[in-house]
Amino acid sequence: MASKVNAAHILVKDEAKAKDLLAKMKDGKDFGQLAGTYSECPSGKNGGSLGWFGRGQMVKEFEDAAFKAKKGETVGPVKTQFGWHLIKITDVK
Repeated sequence: MASKVNAAHILVKDEAKAKDLLAKMKDGKDFGQLAGTYSECPSGKNGGSLGWFGRGQMVKEFEDAAFKAKKGETVGPVKTQFGWHLIKITDVK
């Protein structure tokens, strides 16, 4: 089981927007570019990168989704108190 993940995310206010962005990714759009354009988190400027984090560092819903995903996988939409996230796992340790 992973002890740390390296992830990026896109944060938006509603589920419909998150699903629209997920569809754009499936059509070949770049996650980092979409994060820079649409994410409401300051990390969007860096392609959504959150860097490495372990358990207990993120809100539960986000953490649960991130630690269930495999390297290279994008999961979501995931609802938290902050809004709706699409989470891309870039590496796992």
